[in-house]
This record gives sequence, C-alpha cells and structure tokens, in this order.
Amino acid sequence: MKRPANPTVNPVNAATAGQVTADPVKDQTATPLDGQIADPSLVDAQTATAAMHVDPAEGLSSDEAARRLAETGPNVLAGAPEIPKWRKFLAQFNDPLVYLLLGATAISLIAWLIERANNPAEAEKLPFDCIVIVLILIVNAILGYAQEAKAEQAVAALSRMAAAHATVLRDGRSVSIPTADVVSGDIVLLAEGDTVAADGRLLAAAALHVAEASLTGESVPVTKNVATLPAAKALADRTNMVFNGTSVTQGTGRFVVTATGMNTQVGKIAGMLAGQKEEPTPLQKEIAFVSKVLGLAVCAIAVLVLVLLAVVYGFNSTQDVIESLLLAVSLAVAAVPEGLAAILTVVLALGVQRMARHHAIVKKLSSVETLGSASVICSDKTGTLTRNEMTVQRVVTPSGEVALTGTGYETVGEMTDVDGSPLAADDVRRAEAARTLLIGAVANDGQLGAGQVDDRQADGGQTDGPLGGEQSGAGPAIIGDPTEVSLIVAARKAFGTEPGAGRTDPTSRYSRVAEIPFTSERKRMTVIAADRENGDRPVALAKGAPDVLLGYCDRIDVAGTVRPLTDADRSRILADVERLSGEAYRTLGSAYRPLGEDVGPVTDDVADVADAAGFADVADHPETTERHLIWAGMVGIIDPPRTEVRDAVAEAHAAGIRTVMITGDHPLTAARIAKDLGVIDESGRALTGDDLDHMTPQEFDEAVRGVSVYARVAPEHKMRIVDALQAQGQIVAMTGDGVNDAPAVKSADIGVAMGITGTEVTKESAKMILTDDNFATIVAAVREGRSIFDNIRKFLRYLLSSNVGEVLTVFGGVLLAGFLGISEPGADSVTVPLLATQLLWINLLTDAAPAMAMGVDPSTENVMSRGPRKLTDRVIDGRMWGDVIVIGVLMAAVTLIGMDLYLPGGLLTDDSAMGVTHADQIVMARTMGFTILVFAQLFNALAARSATQSAFRGMFANRWLWGAIALSVALQLVVIYVPVLNTAFGTTPLDPHQWLECLGLAALVLVGSELYKMVLRAVERRR
Repeated sequence: MKRPANPTVNPVNAATAGQVTADPVKDQTATPLDGQIADPSLVDAQTATAAMHVDPAEGLSSDEAARRLAETGPNVLAGAPEIPKWRKFLAQFNDPLVYLLLGATAISLIAWLIERANNPAEAEKLPFDCIVIVLILIVNAILGYAQEAKAEQAVAALSRMAAAHATVLRDGRSVSIPTADVVSGDIVLLAEGDTVAADGRLLAAAALHVAEASLTGESVPVTKNVATLPAAKALADRTNMVFNGTSVTQGTGRFVVTATGMNTQVGKIAGMLAGQKEEPTPLQKEIAFVSKVLGLAVCAIAVLVLVLLAVVYGFNSTQDVIESLLLAVSLAVAAVPEGLAAILTVVLALGVQRMARHHAIVKKLSSVETLGSASVICSDKTGTLTRNEMTVQRVVTPSGEVALTGTGYETVGEMTDVDGSPLAADDVRRAEAARTLLIGAVANDGQLGAGQVDDRQADGGQTDGPLGGEQSGAGPAIIGDPTEVSLIVAARKAFGTEPGAGRTDPTSRYSRVAEIPFTSERKRMTVIAADRENGDRPVALAKGAPDVLLGYCDRIDVAGTVRPLTDADRSRILADVERLSGEAYRTLGSAYRPLGEDVGPVTDDVADVADAAGFADVADHPETTERHLIWAGMVGIIDPPRTEVRDAVAEAHAAGIRTVMITGDHPLTAARIAKDLGVIDESGRALTGDDLDHMTPQEFDEAVRGVSVYARVAPEHKMRIVDALQAQGQIVAMTGDGVNDAPAVKSADIGVAMGITGTEVTKESAKMILTDDNFATIVAAVREGRSIFDNIRKFLRYLLSSNVGEVLTVFGGVLLAGFLGISEPGADSVTVPLLATQLLWINLLTDAAPAMAMGVDPSTENVMSRGPRKLTDRVIDGRMWGDVIVIGVLMAAVTLIGMDLYLPGGLLTDDSAMGVTHADQIVMARTMGFTILVFAQLFNALAARSATQSAFRGMFANRWLWGAIALSVALQLVVIYVPVLNTAFGTTPLDPHQWLECLGLAALVLVGSELYKMVLRAVERRR
C-alpha cells in the first residue's frame, strides 16, 4: 500500500480528530523528557509535544535526533546476555553424578600412577577405567549441547519483534529510518499496515484502528483518537496512545514518541522477565535427589568398607592403601549409572523429535517431562483457544434470525436456521440476510485475498467492491479491520461467491463514489455508491453500532416492503442487540436509502445532482446524507473457538488436568467461549482484573482454587495467578502469544508460546513453541510427556536395580570373602570380587542400549486415564525403591553363588576346579560372576518394563529392546572369547556347561521378579 508522504486528517474529521499544530519549539537542544510525563494520555497533545521539545509540524532536526540517540541508546529491547558456547558446553558437566564419576576417576588415576611407579611391569598398562569414564562423560556433554543448540536455532532472537523501519518527520520532511533509530520526541507517521515503532501520544488520527491483542489481549482493534483522557485508565482503554509492537489495521495518524526501548510498555514487560528465576523441572530435581542419595550411599559404603578392611586386615603398606582405594573406586563405578545422564538426554531428545513431528518444538529437553506432569493448563483465549479470526455467525433481520456456518476467513459456509436445520430456498429471511450482509460488504474498507491492492483514488474514482473479481481467487489473507473482513467473508457465503464459481459478484453492481468514514465518535460508516443495475442511481449504504444507526432510521424493509419503523420495531431490535451482546457477539447494524427518492415533506437535497461528481463533498454533510435510512438488519460477530479445542479440553479434564482461561478480552466474551469449550459449565463465572485487585490475599487464593476464567487482566494478574497455582502445589503450563503473556509464560513450570501468532518476546520466554498455534497440540504434548515419563521410570527402575545389584555384589563379596574364598593367592588383603573395568563394562553394555530402548517403549496403558502426578510425588517413590532393592539383592545373590561354584574353600565349591591354580580359579570365578551379572541385568530389562504387569505380556512389543539385548549378548561374547580383551578385562573363555549355569542363575532374576509382581497384584486386588 502506498504511504501518503505526510498523512493528514480528513477535513470532515478535523474537529474530532484533533490535529495539533503547536508553536515551533525553538530550543531542541534540551534533554528529552522521556519518561517524565507520568501518563501522556492525561495531557493534551500540545503539552506532550512541548514536554518532548519538538515542533509537531517540523519534527526533530537530524542533529538533535542524533544527539538524543547517542544519549538514550537505540530503540530496541534488551535481550538476555549471550552465553559463550564454551560455558554452555561446560554446563553439561554440572551434575552430581558427573562429580561422583570424576572423583572416582581421579582416585583411579592416582592409584594407577602409584602402582605404575611401584611396579615397572605395569608401566605399559593403560588406565582403562579413567579413559572409558571420561569418554562417556564427553559423549554425553556433546549430545546435550548439540540438542540445546539445535533448539536455540529454532527460535527467533528477542530483538526481532520491533518493526524494521518507521516513517518520521525530520527537518520538516517525512523520512524512513530504522526503528532502532527512533528517539523520544520523534513525530512518527502511521498508515494502514504499519507496526508502531515506540510508545507515543497521538497528535492526529483519521479513522485510526490499532490491533493491540499482542499487548492487551483485546481481540478487536481499538479505535484511536486524540482526546485527552479525564482519568488514568488501563492500557486497553488508553485510546489516545499507541504502543510499541502493535499494528495499524485501518486509517492514518501521527504521534509524538514518549518512550523508546525498554521504557515502552513492551520493554517494561520484557524487563519483568529478567526478574523471573528459572526453576529446575521436577525431573531435574528428582535426578539431582537420586544423585545425592547415590553419592551419599556410595561414600557411606566406601567408608564402611575401608574401616572394615582396616580393622580386619589392617593397612600394612602403601599397596594396601592403593588396593583399598581401588575397592572404593569399584564401589563408585558399581553404584553410579554412568550412562544415566546420556540415556536421559537421548530419551528426551527422541521425545522432542516426536513432538516436533506433531507441531511442538521443545527448547529444553527437561521440559518434556514437566508437560507430562502438568496439572493445570493456563491458556490465553485469542488465537489459542479461538481462531483469532472474526466470524459472522448470526444475522437478525426484520423477519427473523438465521445462522451462518463456517469459521474464520475461509469462504465456506451456508445459511441455516438457528437450530441448524436448512433454510428453504424461498425463505424470506434468506433474502433479507443476504441484503444485510451485502450492505456491510460494500460499506467496507477491508480486503480479503493475498496480493490484493486497494486502488481507490483520492478523487473518488470508481473501484470494484470488496468482493470484486481480483480477489476472488486469492487465499484468506486479510487487510484492514478483521471485523470488516468478516462481513466480506459472510457476504461470499451468502451469495455463493466461491473462487472459480463463475458467478457474478453481487457487489459489482455498486461503484463507490463517496464515503463518510467511521470514527469512534460517530460509530458508523456510510458510503454513497452508484447502483449500476438501476441506471447508476445513487444509494447510501451504512453500517455501524445498531443502537446508534437505529437513531437515523425511520423506515424498515420487511420482505421487500418498506414501511415506517414503529416503536415496537425499535424495542424488538434493541432487545435483539442486548441478547446478542449477552451471548458475547459484537453487533453491527445495516441500513440503506436510495438517494433522490421522495421521503415526505423534507426535500432530499443531497440527491439533487444525479451526476456522481455531485457527491464529492458529501462527507462534509453527514447530517444531510445519513437521514431517513431504511433498517435492513444486523449481524452478530465473534472470534469463534477452534473446533478441535473442545475435545482437547475434554481429554485434559478426563486426565485430571484443569484448563484455565486468562485473557485481556471482555468478560462476557471470555465466559461465552469458555462455556462453548467446556472450560466452565453454565454456572461458571469470570473474574476481571479489577475484581482481583480488590481481593484480600486469602480471597485471591480461594478464587484461584475455583475460578477458571479471568478477563480484562494485566500481565501482573497473570503472573499472580500462575504463582498462586504453583504455591498450591500445581504444576502449571501457561500458554500465550502476546507480549502481555510473556512474564507468566516464563514464570510457569512449562511455558508454551504460539509459533504463528506469538510474539518473539513470548517465544524467547517459553520452554515450548507450538508451530500450529493449536491448543489441541498442547494436550497431545501432555500425552507424549506422560508416556516419556513412564518410560523414564522404566529405565530408572532398570538402571538403579542393576546398579544396586552391582554394589551389593562388590559389598557382599568383601564381607563374605572368607566364606566364598575370594582372595588372591598368598595375599593377606581382600580381593575385590569383580574388577572396576568389568563393572564399567557391565554398565556400558547393559545400561546404554537396553535403557535407551526402554525410553521408546510403547505405552502399556492409557496414560490419559489417570490423574496428573502431584508435585510432592517422587519420580522414584518408595514402591520403586522396594523394587530396586528386591531385584538388586536377588541379582547380587545369583552372581555370588555363581562365583562361589568356582572358588575352593567356598560354600558351594565345584570339584571340577580341583587341580586348577588359585589364580586361574579367581579369573574363572570373576568371569562367571561377570557373565551372570550381565545376563541377570538383561533379564531385568524385560522385567522392569512394568512395576506390576507380567514381563510376558507384550514381551515382543518393543523390537528395539530385543535388538539391544542381542547387541549386548554379542559384545559380551567378544569380551569372553577375544584374547586381547581377556587380558584387558581379566576374563577367560567359558565352556558350554558353564554358559548353561550362567543363563540358569541369571534367569532366576526374571523368575523372582514375576513372583514379586504376583504378590503386588494380589495386594492391590485386596485394597
């Protein structure tokens, strides 16, 4: 759209628009008073420009603008400081488990260095323990860093929200400058389609409408004027102000900049984000807790063992100390699931990828589990629960009321009765509704269709109507006020004007020749159009607020017959207006009058000249044109809810998740949408921000517990609601798209931003972004999050029970060494039952692939049929710890029994071992224990898929798990039969009968697990 070089106010609106011409301000060198006008909406325009030291007719000089820019800085929002890549990478090591492993590595390295110095024969032996642990930690860090870097690239930078350029007055000329260069005191020119570059006080406004949904949540564009407000009002009601980041949908204007950058309303909200401390997710808290428990347990066991060794054997040499430290290292290696962090990262990353395929981008991996734990979803209304597309749903005519199907800007729909039944072709309401919509489509400045250009000329040149041929094949892109566009869409539905339908556009019969524009004071718009089907006879077509427009009507068109408008007619129409308003519809009336007709004793002066040019100055005399109008009907318009959201809300409710609507829109509208979606029932109520402000803390807390709809709220209210819910123990997901949502989105446990309509500030604040702006996607993400959480519990049960089994094997081997015969030949000190390298191999072999496979295990039950997990519930609860200990004890028992079979002097000494050297017996026993423990953990992988369900139910549902088991078996065979690995891991080849013993003992873990589950199921049935 072409921009006027210097937008001015239409002469007819000069009085009401209030274009200001202040005396030139001679001293532009004074410091700009940015922010010193406490509330610019309360001072007149001339005072505002004087305070900002600027001549509104000339603007700032270039030198003064440069000085102010250098003094105050660029007009941009301050983004979060950039974190160096090296710090992001090192942050991946910030984990208690990692610290524990690094400590074990340090001890192992020191012991290796001492042993190497004291034993030259060991000089060539590498510190395998240290090398493998460090490699695992590095791989895990790379995985986490890569995934988070990828997510960061998927979201836009915070500074991209501002408009790229703005048109300002500089040195008396209008120039286009980067938005970042706008300074306080600049005179900014506005035209349709512009994004407002800063906060400012309006100096002029001609039919100016600004969409402020991103800031205030108001779904309908706000009509702006320059009148000084009598008292301080909320942002949504400051009609003489414009705000950074909002957009012009109609009209022109100019304003003086009163605030830039972080001093704007958007900047203040962005500043609130800096004070929001990001809390760790429930999963992060739980893993940290488990890490601390493991660390303390390992330290306690290590100290206990060291004390035991000192008392029983004594430390007679440095070698004794080294061996004791190596035993402590073995315990640490056995207790710590080295791959837990990496497995958790991979499993969450796989979940993130699945969510991305379903239109949800998760910025931080740990946020996935939080979604699955959500107990409350706080959602904005406009664009999230609704389509953010104004839609005509009702048409009330003199003969009755009809409904219009279809939603949004797609021109697909038809007229029906209000109960949904079809209308007869000759139903008089059909013709009346079509006429009502036609008037609204012609008296209209909106445009529908991509690439459409407004080619109306300032001299009143003719143009096709808004339904004209150029846009009939375009998509649903809109230009102008969404309410006006909704009338165009409705007219297409009424007349069946579909793209490619080959029908004549009904508005093509009219050519607009003059216009009396809409203003907030007039609350109506009238156009004069030539009716081509009636010899270019002029006709006045008007639309506006029904109660206002009705005052200019003295006749009514009923079934094609025009008769006088009676008091009964007026009462009925006003009652319909009140009824529709109560149902949250925005109402617009339609009226018309053929000009030049005989309307009674009053002469129709406006139509004395038949030539279209005679109407050039009609806008100067609205009182002459807008009289004796004929009432045609009115429409009810609403931003409809998304069709799929109701089912999503119902599914969330069934899953025990409460949906709360928090919006800046009108309470009636909010309550109506909430009832339609099932958020509240018919008895539910909506609270406003004013209601919340007048509550005591106790009343506020009680309201948050029971009320699910909040309207006309400010960003501070949203944050208070979220904080109150969290204080009540709820895990809160907060969705939003506007700047006003950003603080609450960041404060929530899981912030969800809209990817299409969401502002960059909100996307930056959120932990998850919906690429389809669909509330139903949130519920789908919750379902996915719950499945991921279940799988995390599965592999945690598996990993912890396996590692407890390893710890108890080492600890039990030390305590029972005398009974089992575990000792080195001729040594006075104890010998560890399994080497640290063997324990590390077991963890690598059985923790990695099987645990990852369990992370993608198919859901074994309907995860949305149970309530959400409470904030006080632990990921690893008492029951799971019971499972872990039972399986761990069983695993250690079968491992030590298998070793005892091959040790002389043990409880179950194998006679076949007689005649074999003691050193070989130790190697064989360790190989048996090593192999039994590997296979016991693989059997445990099958058992750990459910806490109570039999492993044989759906045993082959997860092919990845069986692949991981096969891989682990193959690698264990390599360690057993490859000579070089025999040396590295202290193993020896096994005979077939020894394999049978290993498998038989290991299988007892699965048998024992099944018996344990049977007991648990029996106990549950008795409850």
